[in-house]
Amino acid sequence: MEKTILSGIQPSGKLHIGNYFGAMRQHIRMQEEGDAFYFIANYHSLTSVNEGKKLDRFTKDVVLDYLALGLDPEKCTFFAQSDVPQTTELAWILGCLTPVSLMEKGVSYKDKVAQGLSPNIGLFTYPILQAADILVYNSDLVPVGEDQKQNIEICRDLAGKLNFTYNEELLKIPEDYIVKSVAVVLGVDGRKMSKSYNNTIDIFDEGKTLKKRVMSIQTDSTPLEDPKDPETCNVFALIKLFADEIEQKDIAEKYKAGGYGYGHAKKELLALIKDYFADAREKRKQLEKNMDYVFDVLREGGKKARERAETVMEPIRSKTGLFRSF
Repeated sequence: MEKTILSGIQPSGKLHIGNYFGAMRQHIRMQEEGDAFYFIANYHSLTSVNEGKKLDRFTKDVVLDYLALGLDPEKCTFFAQSDVPQTTELAWILGCLTPVSLMEKGVSYKDKVAQGLSPNIGLFTYPILQAADILVYNSDLVPVGEDQKQNIEICRDLAGKLNFTYNEELLKIPEDYIVKSVAVVLGVDGRKMSKSYNNTIDIFDEGKTLKKRVMSIQTDSTPLEDPKDPETCNVFALIKLFADEIEQKDIAEKYKAGGYGYGHAKKELLALIKDYFADAREKRKQLEKNMDYVFDVLREGGKKARERAETVMEPIRSKTGLFRSF
């Protein structure tokens, strides 16, 4: 039987090449490998985005980005989290079984507060809503990065706790699927690329904006004429994401030979980024002209997701003693 794959992405800002190589590329690949459910985690974004117009715009941008990059609504279920009310319903039920001490151990919560996010209850109980996202579709595989491993363990614990409490296998316990990226995607300042650090290169940047971001990548002060070590260079680390093996070898030899400056490397990176996303960039522009189709994709995806979620929630309501009078 085909396995259900579940993953989501927050619309908390423009998506950057770190998002692409860290998650989006894997999502697009995995739509060929199972019954894939991909959602835009707009409820989760409320923990950090408190402007309605901004969240609305970010959400539409994520839809456009994914469709432009190759997500196919005929091969997967693509929808907005807020279109599936069963998710927050299950989150409340799970929350009523969750010890406060379990949330207090959350590494992700502590990290986000340390980065300056407000320590609100939504952020504190984030793993419970994330567990509901996963469990409400009877997900089998949940592709996540290493930083989300603890949250998946919490999800498994909560599913087991609900099953034990009501003495019935009401929720399927998912497998984790840790995505090991081929490389850490560095931002323009040499740290991991993140909106929090304002060090990103956005996927669909172009023109002067893209050039300015690429040319701002930090490098050392080695003179133009001197040989350089490509493996210690932030620019080359990004080049390796876009260039094939032959191109990588050729550029690495230029570094080592001397007479090749970081400005030359940045120009090569700029050309590689333009070429890599060229087709997707044009497709995105066409999609922007046909937002009726974009909203149809979300409507159809939301309908399918609700139908799946309802099959999970109906026996849970019955077993927990909740009922509907309509």
